[in-house]
Amino acid sequence: TNSVPESFYDIDWQREEYIRFTGRDGETDISMSVLYPENYNEDQTYPVVVFAHGAGSLQNVYKGWSNNYWREYMFNQLLTRNGYFVVDVDFRHSTGYGRDFREDVTNWMGRYETMDIVDGLDWVQEDTGGALDLENVGIYGGSYGGFMALYALTAAPDRFQAGAALRKVSNWRNYYYANPWYTLPRLGDPEEVPEHYDRSSPLTYAPELQHPVILLHGLVDDNVGSQDAFQYAEELIQSRHKEFEMMIYPTEAHGFTSANSWYDEYSRIFEFFEEHLK
Repeated sequence: TNSVPESFYDIDWQREEYIRFTGRDGETDISMSVLYPENYNEDQTYPVVVFAHGAGSLQNVYKGWSNNYWREYMFNQLLTRNGYFVVDVDFRHSTGYGRDFREDVTNWMGRYETMDIVDGLDWVQEDTGGALDLENVGIYGGSYGGFMALYALTAAPDRFQAGAALRKVSNWRNYYYANPWYTLPRLGDPEEVPEHYDRSSPLTYAPELQHPVILLHGLVDDNVGSQDAFQYAEELIQSRHKEFEMMIYPTEAHGFTSANSWYDEYSRIFEFFEEHLK
């Protein structure tokens, strides 16, 4: 059966530009997709939003409708119609590019992923002759993508100016005790190698946050516990960081079930980027 409504075909969906580029090490090939602002003018500059996929070991740059992120795909198209570039990088840790590529982040999650995203932005900037407004770059994502949003904001504060973190991991120790099957092979045992957890957790760097962030989380999240949102927010409060917003969804788990919750969440993210990137 085909359940796609006819109205879907009435929308002029922009086809992504697919790119393979080499990272800063001169060896690692990385995949990226780019959406251009509507009515793109090469003589202008535009704010940028980076979408970071979840799960760490997942893939989102491929020639087709996104299996895992169809809502975000539509949201990205909405962003382009409001004057943004949208960049999506299959950073190291992503599946589909071999074991070495996937496991390069072992013992320090976030570090190489941030480098790959930054390298992708620089590639687009060079290719377009300077069309990106690199003083106004936002990043958003859910789950591992939410972790990446928080991590990138403090790991590269000169490259990312605003972040939206959905159902994010902020403290990998929490995730280890809830999901050791995922965390142990990537970061080890926190009792034996605490430094792996310290340097990989956005919570460690929360006092250094310089830019605005919006935290969105389901209260009954059954994957990444909502304590990760509360702990991060408390760290910001104690650090006297005023530029953050937080929205908790009382009845939602990791994957929202209410269309109204999804709409509320992405409406807030859109308004957040409009305020801070324009």
